[in-house]
Amino acid sequence: MVAVLRYLRGSCRQALGGFLGGFSGSASGRPRPLCGGSRRASTSSFDIVVVGGGIVGLASARALALRHPQLKIGVLEKEKDLAVHQTGHNSGVIHSGIYYKPESLKAKLCVKGSALIYEYCKQKGIPYKQCGKLIVAVDQEEIPRLQALYERGLQNGVQGLRLIQQEDIKKKEQGQHVTYENKQGLMAIDCPYTGIVDYRQVALSFAQDFQEAGGSVLTSFEVERIGMAKESSSESKEDLQYPVVIKNSKGEEIRCQYIVTCAGLYSDRISELSGCSPHPTIVPFRGDYLLLKPEKSYLVKGNIYPVPDSRFPFLGIHFTPRMDGSIWLGPNAVLAFKREGYRFFDFSAKDFMEIIMNSGLIKLVFQNFSYSVNEMYKACFLAVTVKNLQKFVPEITIHDIQRGPAGVRAQAMDRDGRLVEDFVFDGGVGAIGNQILHVRNAPSPAATSSLAISEMIADEVQQRFGL
Repeated sequence: MVAVLRYLRGSCRQALGGFLGGFSGSASGRPRPLCGGSRRASTSSFDIVVVGGGIVGLASARALALRHPQLKIGVLEKEKDLAVHQTGHNSGVIHSGIYYKPESLKAKLCVKGSALIYEYCKQKGIPYKQCGKLIVAVDQEEIPRLQALYERGLQNGVQGLRLIQQEDIKKKEQGQHVTYENKQGLMAIDCPYTGIVDYRQVALSFAQDFQEAGGSVLTSFEVERIGMAKESSSESKEDLQYPVVIKNSKGEEIRCQYIVTCAGLYSDRISELSGCSPHPTIVPFRGDYLLLKPEKSYLVKGNIYPVPDSRFPFLGIHFTPRMDGSIWLGPNAVLAFKREGYRFFDFSAKDFMEIIMNSGLIKLVFQNFSYSVNEMYKACFLAVTVKNLQKFVPEITIHDIQRGPAGVRAQAMDRDGRLVEDFVFDGGVGAIGNQILHVRNAPSPAATSSLAISEMIADEVQQRFGL
């Protein structure tokens, strides 16, 4: 297995050619505030600390601050800026909720969350476009899957869905270039409620709401240890009120009563700090995007997606308009050798060793070996990806595209190699387990669902901690 991974990684290298705060070290010892007008934290002790400054952590902190204005709440982020990883590398799609199993949390939260995101963006004046989406069948064998997906969307309560035929696809503005072998796409689901937005802008707005509600955002604070204050016969008032100690890699401390962790790519490692099981583990999958050159952007007006294959966990290569006017093509889905590895050659020895020692991942790779090799192959050779894109827009040639950005998805996986598709909450062992709520898995589409997820997390916090 190790040899296979090394070979694939080496071959592709050759083909390519080569959350918050911390202390500033000032004499005052106060935490350094978030850049860009953040209020200066007046304390290093909080009633609740949220670990993780991505969109889910910030939405949850905001929900808690609005629901419990009497509490002191802080957010800790290891980076110097907020929302720079999964949130900052997101495709920006506001999903409708069509893909997910009826009655599942993912389906309910996505449908509810998309409505909340649209409403929030209107209230805050955040630009967005409800440009719609076509899910297009280009082979006869895809049509039954497309029809089943349409029925699933209806069961999930997705607004405005239509199952349209070949002649209707041609009438759709965003479908005017969607063809297959010089013929129009055979059948499609029209999802008019799908949209696009800049999720980092949304997340930073959540942070502003949180601070205006009295919350404190602390950046450059990488959590390394979580524990209870040492018991002694002469416990101070602070020890009793704020019994949990959070230390960063520099040995600096934050004290609190309760912790909520929304650590994304590091949710498993943060959970283990309080004695949780290492499972589910986080497996990083990188998605590489291509960019359609500006002079060809007229070819794509709305989102264009393939019919998903239920055998695989990803949606396949699609066409995504962006708020800046660019068109993203992709992504693929390849195993990343670093949790924050946005470039193909990014590598972490620690992350790589975890990968090759993970028996569940080995099972997953062998169960989907041909798919995995195909994704690696597409990552190396643009012509292969272009051939797939041409099934939908034949006008695209290899001269019309260039390599673009990439994102890394935090995919939770159990010990048997099954991908965890729903939410996972955890605590820990001993006294510390009563003070912590770990959000170990907030699966895609977490950005679309972030406001709905934050309400669920706030409910869980209130019930678990008796607030």
